[in-house]
Amino acid sequence: MTIKSINVRNQFKGTIKEIIEGPVVSEVDVATPAGVVTSVITTRSVKELELQVGSEVIAFVKSTEVSIAKL
Repeated sequence: MTIKSINVRNQFKGTIKEIIEGPVVSEVDVATPAGVVTSVITTRSVKELELQVGSEVIAFVKSTEVSIAKL
C-alpha cells in the first residue's frame, strides 16, 4: 500500500514503538501526536513492508479498523 492510494480523512503520522509478532497476526503500536495507535495486521504484511521499531508510518482510521502504511 502506498500513501497515494490512501483516501481516508483520519490519518496520523507516527513512529512504530513496538511490534508484537505472532505466527499469523502481529500487533503494531504507533506513537503519534494524538497518542499511541495500535493496529493488528498480518505478520506477512509486517515482513513485506519491512516494518520495524523506529519506522515512520501513517496510521489511518476507518470506521471499523486501523491500518498503517510505510512512509
